[in-house]
Amino acid sequence: MIVKLIKKVFSRNATFIIIMLLQVAFWVLSVLLLKQHYTWVYGTIVLVNLTIIVYITSSKQNPSYKMVWIILIAVVPVFGGLTYLFLKTRLDSRHFYRMYCKKEDLTKHFFKSENNKSDILEIKDKNISAYNLTNYIYSTGFPVYKNTDIIYYPLGENQFEAMKKELKKAEKFIFMEYFIVSTGVLWDEILEILKERSAAGVDVRLMVDGIGTQFFNMSGSYLKNIEKNYGIQCKVFNPFRPFLSSVQNNRDHRKITVIDGKIAFNGGTNIADEYINEKVRFGHWKDTAIMLKGEAVWSFTMLFLQLWDMNDTENQMYEIYKPDFSSKTVKSNYNDCGYVQPFGDNPITDEHIGAMVYLDLINNAKNYVYITTPYLIPDHELITALKLAARKGVDVRIILPHIPDKWYVYEIAWNYYSELIESGVKIFEYTPGFIHAKHIIVDDELAVIGTINFDYRSLYLHFECGSLMYKCNAISDMLSDFYETQEKSERITIEDCKNRPFYQKAFSYILGLFAPLL
Repeated sequence: MIVKLIKKVFSRNATFIIIMLLQVAFWVLSVLLLKQHYTWVYGTIVLVNLTIIVYITSSKQNPSYKMVWIILIAVVPVFGGLTYLFLKTRLDSRHFYRMYCKKEDLTKHFFKSENNKSDILEIKDKNISAYNLTNYIYSTGFPVYKNTDIIYYPLGENQFEAMKKELKKAEKFIFMEYFIVSTGVLWDEILEILKERSAAGVDVRLMVDGIGTQFFNMSGSYLKNIEKNYGIQCKVFNPFRPFLSSVQNNRDHRKITVIDGKIAFNGGTNIADEYINEKVRFGHWKDTAIMLKGEAVWSFTMLFLQLWDMNDTENQMYEIYKPDFSSKTVKSNYNDCGYVQPFGDNPITDEHIGAMVYLDLINNAKNYVYITTPYLIPDHELITALKLAARKGVDVRIILPHIPDKWYVYEIAWNYYSELIESGVKIFEYTPGFIHAKHIIVDDELAVIGTINFDYRSLYLHFECGSLMYKCNAISDMLSDFYETQEKSERITIEDCKNRPFYQKAFSYILGLFAPLL
């Protein structure tokens, strides 16, 4: 018992937490000691805070995010402004942002080809709203593809069975990028396949997030052993370091597997046993994903390589990973597959593509908007769009978890339930457990599936990805699954909102003030 306690106290995670707390304590103590010179110190802090508030209000950040910082500076003037200034001037954060922007500029030309613009013009003749949206995403660097089959998986169990079969067929390379990879049944099975393929000469690479995986699930030494013993290249994106820094907010939340440049998997699923219901954490875990076969896989290949080589501005040998889909024989296999447009989003540039795509789909819906998301912490623009759509007569439905994985996020979501329901939005909770799927379906023709939640972190702070689909066969499968999921869900009424205990409502409101930081 004592040995176990000592191991916990001196574990890597505990050590990180202690170092973080020591930094906070030092920061607080330093400010408190300045009280001896109260007059000039307070005057300086007021001046600094006013300057910071002017900077915040004039910045291009989301208004809700600005408001949180202004509230913090007003309520805790000594620490609020100085903390913001400290986080914004960190050299490591600025270096991180510069490196990503430089890599993005050097690689963006790899995404597009001569045929991409003509594919978008075809959409213009069919649906002007769809054309406008695809053209916007194209302007940010992500092309539209036609010759791509898409298979929709309504559960993680279905996706990973298919994925394991495809991984076994890999001949040239396997690229995997996940927010969470956790040891267990699923990872053990996938690792065995990766080891076998690596031994056969396949280029196998695994990239995981520094907090989602390294901090909570797999140590750096574990990943190094995989690399050393099995030849599987491993990287930790944005490794967690026990130092206060704004860059620690910018996590790699993407979930991508690319096989030989011909097949890609993308959706909400991480590699952990709860995603296949091998491990029960919050009731039945429902998640969704798609498999792409064809030309559109190239965008996911490049999204992976951009982050994998983020610190390498010299490597430009990316076309060797692009298969040839130009022959008529190959193209004939993809008749009537519709159009698909994979895209990535990042927290560094001012172009928040995920938020813009969601807003456009909601604003231009004519008949219905069906949404599934594990978290509902939308900003003012998304709330307004959802309410306006419902008031226009659009059938707006949102399915959320009944058993949450984060209690505080669930409490905040209830803040939005009543105003959305009063506007005509239908809210459902998935009663069997937790729904982690992130997608939106509009008018039988358009859909997005990927990693982007309806919350601030996904929309503004994380690296994310998704696929916009237009007239793809997979959309009807997504629609059928939505209806089936709704049948297993409980509709929330305005009475449910009113009958919540007063203390619960009050606590939700307080948490809601800091929603952009959660």
